[in-house]
Amino acid sequence: MENIVLCQSCGMPLDKEELKGTEQNGFKNEEYCKYCYENGNFKKPTMNLEDMKDTVSTQMKKLKLPIYTIQKAINILPTLKRWNGKN
Repeated sequence: MENIVLCQSCGMPLDKEELKGTEQNGFKNEEYCKYCYENGNFKKPTMNLEDMKDTVSTQMKKLKLPIYTIQKAINILPTLKRWNGKN
């Protein structure tokens, strides 16, 4: 079974190169997606964990994903590098 790398901010699978964020030098970042991280910085640097939970929930509801899938995604957020204080 293949390990899927998740964005360490929002939990989005980084299974495609085009989903990865970028560093200032243009290289792809292996830990964060393009929606969270661009040019070496977080797009919303003042965002907190609760804000991210709301954002993830809203975006997943727009995709009409099942509530248990949304809840699972939200439950993962506190374990991610950006939110657990290990970044």
